[in-house]
Formats: sequence, C-alpha cells, structure tokens
Amino acid sequence: MRESNTSKVFFIIILFLVLSSKSYSHGGVFLEDDQCVIQIGFFKAHFTVYQPVEYSSREFCEDLPGANETLFVLDYLHDSLKYLPVDFRIIRNMTGLKQRAKWEDITRSANMDEQTVYYHDATIASDGSFVAKYKFLDNGHYIGIITTQQQDNDKIYRAVFPFKVGASNIGYLPLFVFIVLLVEMFYLYSSGTLLRWWNKYTNRWKH
Repeated sequence: MRESNTSKVFFIIILFLVLSSKSYSHGGVFLEDDQCVIQIGFFKAHFTVYQPVEYSSREFCEDLPGANETLFVLDYLHDSLKYLPVDFRIIRNMTGLKQRAKWEDITRSANMDEQTVYYHDATIASDGSFVAKYKFLDNGHYIGIITTQQQDNDKIYRAVFPFKVGASNIGYLPLFVFIVLLVEMFYLYSSGTLLRWWNKYTNRWKH
C-alpha cells in the first residue's frame, strides 16, 4: 500500500514538472533541449536575456526580476537570417491578456507607436548574433515583437512574446510544495495513519 501511494506521489511530481515546463512558454518563445528558443515565422534563434548590472552573467528566458539595464540576445539557428533585416520592439502590454496576448490582440487594443518603449532599427547581423539593449524604468507587463522580411517578397515573419518585468524568482515552487503536501496528507488520511496519530497524541494529553 505504501509503495503504491509513493508511486502515485512520484507520478504527480513528474506530471507537474512536465506541465510547468510547457506552460513556461510565452507566445513565440519556448524551451527546446533546455534552451530558450524564439520562433520568427519558420526561422528559429536561441533567445537569451541578461541583466548584467544586478545579475552578472545569469541567463533569463523571458520574465525578468526587476526594472534594470537589459540585454536581449538572438543567436540565429538559420543561416539565412544573417542576410535579412531584423528589428526589435518592446511595447507596454495594454491588451489585458498578459502572457496570452497575440499579435491580433495588439493591433486591436492600442496604438503601437504610442505604447512603444523601445525600438531597435532593422539590422542585418551578418555574424548571426542580434543584440538589443534597453534599460527598463518600470516594472509591469510588456510585449516583445521581433520582425523580419525576405527581400524577394512582401511576407512578414514575426515573433510576439509577452513577458513581465518584476517577476517573482520563486516561480512554481510554492505550488509544487503544496501539491506534494496535499497528496501526502491524502495518503495519511486514507490509510488511517493520520487518525492513529491524532488518537495517540490526544490520549497523551488526557493522561
């Protein structure tokens, strides 16, 4: 019985970790082989964010702990991106959808130019590494927009990723601990162990 319930607890923990890693992705950014990757149409690039003043070389995928000087680095995974102009824009997230905001929500909800806090002109990064630097002044919800266009057609490729500045470093830990404790308490209750403990200690107080 004990071994069976332990297996159930282990299964729930693994399931939680899998779901947490999947839910981490925001818009065009996702985890692939433990690395943060951004999808720009059919193009891909490794996507890393740094806040060197406060956190030295620590890497972030999207959400940032606080307003500070920030570096956004794209290392292209497609060689053809080295020959295309890429621009990068950060706007305030006024959609009300936070991490669920998409391009269609942006175009419906606000004037993009008015909400833009940073814009990096279209640049051809022939070395395959695009770097943008911006110092956030306020915590809050933002949306990053990366755009490129092939020179022989009018098709625009775009990545839209909502993120939060002023995010908690705790992450999913409190929820993880709560789930484990809840499952363990359920086992103790269903097996009668909790009731036996209760009777044992109440009897001690009576004597």
